[in-house]
Amino acid sequence: MFIELLRKRRSIRRYQKRPVEQEKLDILVEAMLRSPSSRGLNPWEFVVVTDQGKIAKLAQAKAHGSAFLANAPLAMAVCADPTKSDVWVEDTSIAALILHLASTDLGLGSCWIQIRKRPHDEQTGAEAYVVDTLGLKPDLHVEAIVAIGYPAEDKPGHDASTLLYERVSYAG
Repeated sequence: MFIELLRKRRSIRRYQKRPVEQEKLDILVEAMLRSPSSRGLNPWEFVVVTDQGKIAKLAQAKAHGSAFLANAPLAMAVCADPTKSDVWVEDTSIAALILHLASTDLGLGSCWIQIRKRPHDEQTGAEAYVVDTLGLKPDLHVEAIVAIGYPAEDKPGHDASTLLYERVSYAG
């Protein structure tokens, strides 16, 4: 059941040195391409990265919060053409979430790395760094990179007692 998938999903930052099989990669790509999109405009574009040299460079996209990517066998850059939709941020976020859930369903671990609106260093933004590293069109925006691989850590799902039910109200 879907709720069980949500109950066990966690952000995984440590991965086994084991590649993700092509069959699983194909399912992940299909899952992203099936993501809902406002008005069916599909402004997103995805970049699949398996080259460990490129992944190591992407792991340097930010000063904090991206270094763990260096140990992942797979990285997915979730990008968009903002001229196609005014809600490209929402559409790419939905696609990244679908990618996380599909990864968990396949027995893989994943973790979101925020790129949009984050600095690479004092002179360069993380988006510009990723665009340059991957050789993307300069008008393409990078929302996030999702690290994916077989987990090298076992994290239990969040306990139900940690859920913030006090932030739910009913308007009748």
